[in-house]
Amino acid sequence: MACLLTLGTVMPAGFVKAEETDAEYQKIKDAGELVVGLSADYAPYEFHAEVNGTDTIVGFDVSIAQKIADDLGVKLKIEELGFDALLGALKTGKIDLIISGMTPTEERLKEVDFSDPYLTSSQKVVIRKADADKYKTVNDFKGQSVGAQKQTTQEELVKTELVGATAVSLQKVPDLIMNLTNKKVEGVVLEQPVAEAYVDRDSSLTLADVTFENGTKQTAIAMPKNSPVLKEKINASIKEIDDKGLMKTYQAEANKLMFQKDQNFFQKYYKYYVNGAGYTIFLAIIGVFFGAIFGAILALIKLGKIRILRWIATAYIEYVRGTPLLVQIFIVYFGSGIIGIDLSKLAAGCIALALNSAAYVAEIIRAGISAVNKGQMEAARSLGMNQRQAMQFIIFPQAIKNILPALGNEFVTVIKESSVVSVIGVSELIFQAGNVQGASFKPFLPYVIVSLIYFGLTFSMSRLLGVAERRMNTND
Repeated sequence: MACLLTLGTVMPAGFVKAEETDAEYQKIKDAGELVVGLSADYAPYEFHAEVNGTDTIVGFDVSIAQKIADDLGVKLKIEELGFDALLGALKTGKIDLIISGMTPTEERLKEVDFSDPYLTSSQKVVIRKADADKYKTVNDFKGQSVGAQKQTTQEELVKTELVGATAVSLQKVPDLIMNLTNKKVEGVVLEQPVAEAYVDRDSSLTLADVTFENGTKQTAIAMPKNSPVLKEKINASIKEIDDKGLMKTYQAEANKLMFQKDQNFFQKYYKYYVNGAGYTIFLAIIGVFFGAIFGAILALIKLGKIRILRWIATAYIEYVRGTPLLVQIFIVYFGSGIIGIDLSKLAAGCIALALNSAAYVAEIIRAGISAVNKGQMEAARSLGMNQRQAMQFIIFPQAIKNILPALGNEFVTVIKESSVVSVIGVSELIFQAGNVQGASFKPFLPYVIVSLIYFGLTFSMSRLLGVAERRMNTND
């Protein structure tokens, strides 16, 4: 019988092949592409670089992802997100795998499965070179602030092994390095390849002679639970990478791309800012346009006579105005996946901004209409106009002068608030600044440039609004 089973000619009743039970693997094969999530601000694991004149996400994590996709016989698609949004994206089906320098922890293992480790590295503390004699053991950081990336092994090490230290947790490594160079923190805990990259690029930094008891970290690939076939095939790819020594090749390729010196800063990265500014303006236009339409409907409902609709409109406006836009973005992006709607990052960002803007626009329109003298409505009705005609021909034309300036200010506000959608990977200005930080190892300059671009956009819009207001007053 064993021989027959091996040949596949006889199978026990009810026997099902593993491949038929792995929905995640089958989904990838049916789609013909492997969607890998990562946070591309973590060189040399993953970062942005110019390849053949094109902005490309590179790094040895990307090389591993390409190897797995090739072995599966599918195309590779990279989805770039903030690190703390990756697990949510995997859980809601936005991505198939996380390959982003992630370590299996007890908390993460409750939510997702992990492959065999593909890299083992130690943890280092980056400090200012001037403090090299000051920090030599884990006890020397007592009473000091030490930075680490949010929701990582490094953050846990600061809390558990740097005795008496206070953890400063941020999402992006360049922001941590900027805090270190500006003396906001006394050290930053990073993986050795990342730490060495920053020390090589900044002569004012060095590695502290600090050894962690649990400082060895294994990096693995996260995938949905109950994916035995997918896990088996990923582990087979990792084994081949190990057996053939491909990791050294991947790391060498990443290091070469990290240290390109053929262009100056602005020549190399100006496209990032142009692209980011375009997305920022697009998000603001879409947010305010559809927000104005939805907001007008909410305002009319709130001014209407149907009590239940008034209550619903009021509840929506108060809820949206009383919760952070960041939370609303996560609800739209991840919530859409839970109910079976596959929204892109850009679409989710636009919808969240429009829904948020609608609540504020509704109050702008309501206040503009309410500011019109009530006698205008009575006069219109006395002339034989119905409610709709009175609103259309008498009330709205007068209210528009009150509404337009405030609506313009809402557009300026949305330009700045659109920066929040960077958490789900929309390539607006703040997101692109993070990419430039990660690729250039310059933690401060990218944000100075972004601030000037934001100022230029908002200042120009404010001046245009001022011109429009003066013309409206002249026409009175």
